[in-house]
Amino acid sequence: MSTSDASTSDASTSDAAAPAERAGEQAAPAEAAAPLPRFEAPIVPRATIAGRALVAVVAIMAFLASLTTGAVMLVRSAVNEWQSDLAREITIQIRPVTGRDIEADVAKAADIARSVAGVAEVQPYSKEEAARLLEPWLGNLKLDDLPVPRIIIVRLTPGARPDLAQFRADLTAEVASASLDDHRSFVDRMRAMSRLALVIGLAVLALVLLATVLSVAFATRAAMATNRPVIEVLHLIGAKDNFIAGHFQRHFLRLGLTGGLIGGGSAILLFLLAALVNLWFSGGESGDQFVALFGSFSVGVLGYLAVLAQIALIAGVTAATSRWTVTRTIESVH
Repeated sequence: MSTSDASTSDASTSDAAAPAERAGEQAAPAEAAAPLPRFEAPIVPRATIAGRALVAVVAIMAFLASLTTGAVMLVRSAVNEWQSDLAREITIQIRPVTGRDIEADVAKAADIARSVAGVAEVQPYSKEEAARLLEPWLGNLKLDDLPVPRIIIVRLTPGARPDLAQFRADLTAEVASASLDDHRSFVDRMRAMSRLALVIGLAVLALVLLATVLSVAFATRAAMATNRPVIEVLHLIGAKDNFIAGHFQRHFLRLGLTGGLIGGGSAILLFLLAALVNLWFSGGESGDQFVALFGSFSVGVLGYLAVLAQIALIAGVTAATSRWTVTRTIESVH
C-alpha cells in the first residue's frame, strides 16, 4: 500500500470516528440532566422509644373509653327493656284482712281489671306462687301463718292508655284492701339511673381525651427538642411553619390511630367474648336470672359504631394536639 492510500484510510477513519465522539459528547449532558430520585425523610423518626410509649398510653386510654361506652350502652339497653316491660304491666296487690275472704277479693279485683279498656291479660297469682316470689329474699320458709299479700298482674295492650285514676277508684271502692301500682316511681328512678350513667360515661370520655391531649403535648415538645437541629436547618433553607407542623401532625396521627386501633380493637374483642359467654350460659337458671336483670350482654351495632367513632376521635385529637403544640412552640421561639 502506498503512502497516499494510507493517509486516505486514516482520514476516512478519523472522519467516521468524529460523529461518534460528537454523539458521545451530546449524550453525556443528556444523562447528566436526568432528574435524580428524591427520598423524603420524615422530620420525626418513626420507630422511637417515645413513640412506642405514646402508642401504649393512647391504647390504654382508648381501651378505657371503649369499656365505658360499652357499659353505658348495656345500662341504657337494660333500662329500656325494663321500661318497656313495666310500661305494659300494672300490679294489683291485695292484703289479707281479718273477716274478709281473700279469694273472693282476688276474683272481684280480677273481674274489675278485665272490664278496663286496654287490658289484654289478667293473671292472678295463687298463694303458692306469691310465696315463691318471696323465696329469693326469705328462703324456703314456711309462710302458711304469715299474711302474704296476693298479686294480680295486669298486662296492657301495646299502645293502650287506660284511665288509671278511674281504675284505681273502682278497685278501692269494691276491694278496700287492694292497691294499684303502675310502677311509675320505679320507671322514673330507672330513667334517672340511665341519665346518670350517660353523664358518667361522658365525664370519663372527657378525662380520657384530656389525658391524651396532655400526653401528646409533652411527647410533641420532647420530639421537637430532640430534632431541634433539623428544624433549624429547615428554617434556614426556607421551610414554612406549616410544613414542619404538617410532618409532626402526620407522625402523631399515625401513632394515635395505631394506639386507638389497639385499645378499641381489644375492647371490641372483649365485648364479643362476653356476648359469646353470655350466649353459652343463657340456657341455665343463673344465666336466665342474669339476662332478666341486665339484659343480653351485647352492646349491639350502635355500641361497636360508637367504639369505632372513639378511635377516630382519639386519633384526630392526637394529630390536632400535635399540630397546635408545634405551631405554638415555633411562634413562641420567633
